[in-house]
Amino acid sequence: MSEARADPFDKLRAGYRSATLRKLERTLTDYAQRNRDVWDAWAAEYAEWAPRAWAGNEPSWGEFSIPDRELGALPESVEGMDAIELGCGTAYFSAWLAKLGAHPVGIDNSPNQLETARRMQAKFEVEFPLHLGNAEELPFPDASFDLAISEYGASIWCDPNKWIPEAARVLRPGGQLVFLVNGLIKMLCTGEDDTVATPVDECLRRPYFEMHRFEWPDDDSVEFHLGYGDWIRLLRANDFEIVELIELRPPVDSTRVAQQVPLDWARQWPCEEIWKVRKRD
Repeated sequence: MSEARADPFDKLRAGYRSATLRKLERTLTDYAQRNRDVWDAWAAEYAEWAPRAWAGNEPSWGEFSIPDRELGALPESVEGMDAIELGCGTAYFSAWLAKLGAHPVGIDNSPNQLETARRMQAKFEVEFPLHLGNAEELPFPDASFDLAISEYGASIWCDPNKWIPEAARVLRPGGQLVFLVNGLIKMLCTGEDDTVATPVDECLRRPYFEMHRFEWPDDDSVEFHLGYGDWIRLLRANDFEIVELIELRPPVDSTRVAQQVPLDWARQWPCEEIWKVRKRD
């Protein structure tokens, strides 16, 4: 039996990805480069549970995997919608949208995370475009999408003063942006010297005013978090109407363990929040 012949386009695709990576490296900010290095390093860990996420058919949110049917963050139907996932990682959320009839596109800063996403596409036979890039500078024309999603992607790893205007630009009038972030109270209860494994307690450890850039001492990553007033002003300045702020609470029978957040704490204060906004017509 003869050996399987190599795909003649493999080298071409690899060369294109390398050229895209080199181009991206020349434009990355300090925090985008740091975050890409961190997410590339985490890729093997995320690849372990990616198959379980891709196997699902129902969108869910956050560390407690709360089904969207209980939250109503997504539109009632995404059938036929052009959707973009900003900071898609292994792209399981885009896969869920595709299974519901949407036409998703994923973009992420981490080559290693996207390689996992491509393996999952082949494994589960769910295909959609994946782009290596930065959500702060999207390579898409104005008014390209009906729906933009970020679940712990660009929503915390990119500067909101940059990615929110880009999300607004690529959304069509009436399009929706739905993004999940860490709860404001949770972030105020983390100290500057805390690691990502330090449990939150009931003490305020950071100032509320002028929240923006958060750095973790143990993994060199950079996150961005805003106060409620700053979020509202930024969203309104970019032509968004605020539809709802959904504060997540773990189910009564939940036994899941969330990073930094004891279950009893999460039942008293929201450790995660979903902003649901709409671009004005």
